[in-house]
Amino acid sequence: MELYVIRHAQSTNNALANMHLRVNDPALTALGHQQAELVGQHLAKGINLEMTVGKSDEDTQVNQRQGYQLTRLYCSAMHRAMLTAYHIGLATGLKPEVWLDLHEAGGMFDGHPDLDNLVGRAGRTRAEILAEFPNFQLPAEITEAGWWNQPHEDWAACLGRAVRVSDELHRMAAEIDHAERIAIVSHGGFIDALLKALTNQMPGHNVFHHHFNTAITRLDIKPDGFLRVRYLNRVPHLAGSPNFAT
Repeated sequence: MELYVIRHAQSTNNALANMHLRVNDPALTALGHQQAELVGQHLAKGINLEMTVGKSDEDTQVNQRQGYQLTRLYCSAMHRAMLTAYHIGLATGLKPEVWLDLHEAGGMFDGHPDLDNLVGRAGRTRAEILAEFPNFQLPAEITEAGWWNQPHEDWAACLGRAVRVSDELHRMAAEIDHAERIAIVSHGGFIDALLKALTNQMPGHNVFHHHFNTAITRLDIKPDGFLRVRYLNRVPHLAGSPNFAT
């Protein structure tokens, strides 16, 4: 199974000079929408140099193909991730599926950890999500009461959630067709935690896997659990943009 881990496009929180002014569920900036369109077009029609290798994984001969030929598209229930997945789905023809465990570290909350004023929030309701994204596939856990409705999530809980997602991805790799190409749209902090879980790294703060907005990381998960890291944090789709920024 090929796994493409994608960070959401630039949000209004990402563009803040003062992160104490963050909001709990930001939308995308105008640049963010441009980034999301570009990554969608790249995944649908861009040259993917590693789509097909030679006779083995060690063969350096590459046959260029257009598009990544994704088969499934998942995203978190946070607005910035759903907006990014919307653009990807529009370009690729895939129907985005919301996977609740892909949300950012901390969950839905107002305030900032530095200010010790954190208040958990509900998250968008089922009706609110479907009004904006009618073709999205939603889990039953998203109700008219929202999807979060908890206090701020601490880092230990985020790491545990990353292990849960990693286990599920390994299960999928063992049970589904090996040709599946799955993309997940998630968040910077959670992607760091997930990569540590997938690669069995110690969950300390001395290493951080940085991802630019809409950056793509590819990992191949074999049915026997073997993990091959292909590349990290690639943004070739943004190179031609006059407003390249992360």
